[in-house]
Amino acid sequence: MRKVMIGNHALSYGAKISRAQVIPAYPITPQTEVVELLSEMCANGEMDAKFIKVESEHSAMTASIGASATGARVFTATSAQGLALMHEVLHWAVGARTPIVMGNINRAMAPPWTIWTEQTDSLAQRDTGWMQLYAQNSQEVLDSVIQAYKVAEAVQIPAMVILAAFVLSHTSEAVELPEQGKVDEFLPPYEPEYRIDPANPHAFGGLTGPDGYFELRYQIQKAIEDALPKWDEVGAEFGEVFGRKYGLIETYKVEDAKNLIISSATLASTARTAVDTLREKGEKVGLLRIRIFRPFPSAQIRSILSSVDRAVVVDRNISFGASGIFYQEVKAAVYNEKNPPPIFGVIAGIGGRDVTKKDIIDIYEDIMRMDEPKSDIIWKGVRL
Repeated sequence: MRKVMIGNHALSYGAKISRAQVIPAYPITPQTEVVELLSEMCANGEMDAKFIKVESEHSAMTASIGASATGARVFTATSAQGLALMHEVLHWAVGARTPIVMGNINRAMAPPWTIWTEQTDSLAQRDTGWMQLYAQNSQEVLDSVIQAYKVAEAVQIPAMVILAAFVLSHTSEAVELPEQGKVDEFLPPYEPEYRIDPANPHAFGGLTGPDGYFELRYQIQKAIEDALPKWDEVGAEFGEVFGRKYGLIETYKVEDAKNLIISSATLASTARTAVDTLREKGEKVGLLRIRIFRPFPSAQIRSILSSVDRAVVVDRNISFGASGIFYQEVKAAVYNEKNPPPIFGVIAGIGGRDVTKKDIIDIYEDIMRMDEPKSDIIWKGVRL
């Protein structure tokens, strides 16, 4: 069945069809429609789930951790300042090994107050241990929620499914809803080895010392490393069952490319059309979209970059004092290579500033005229 829906509702239907059992929720623009629809589904009986109204995003994540620790499949959603308020308990969710799935609508951080898109809110959480997936359309949003549960529950690490505010969250698209029976077969009920159960008591979240803490951190890192092949495995299996295959990355016209545009999320959709136009001009250019940011697909990126002359990373985010964050990660991935191509980093679309096909073409053509990166930051669209 196909249904026209906004990107936010694709998250809601993803949680519904994944049979989420507990939904702690707090509204924040531009995420509110996600939990509004889920509240209606719980109230009218479409979902057999407990909807918990809480007083803050911090409480929403705390309730999510508690519910997940009992063995429930948990979903929540947030954005920007709400995600920042969750920061303390994001670490807790990972340390407690609770495979929560959360939708995050990328919104620029205040001040000044804004509701428009930028990736800095989620990327500021990159060191918490949450897996991060950046979607480019509503079909991918829904499909990714299902896949995120399968990966998260396999490695016992929580995951964010992330989409751009308004560019995707409030844009209506036709989305295919997978058959519930097929989803149930693909994603069986969550059955953790350990859970809070008075009939079978265990200790959770206790105090530890240096003798044990180091090993627990190692286990988290190992689990996230194990998730790299798991994302590819689950994406391929999803393709076999539902006809839409997904991977850690997505490439477009890279087979004979001499130069590469690297981006993520909805910016990559715009870059795809720019690649087509540049190809018509005779440019041997391809596109690499990074879909999974954590764990970072370093090996695949190294492999693709090994055969190109230069690459430009277009970031809709910034790590102040450094550069764009995807740019940092791409450079780090090829750091130990003998002859990596020149890699340029461009900041565009901050605070929801529009990034058009012409902007991407201008960025590419400007980079092709440069001998080497003169700075870690090249700004596109600054009007002072």
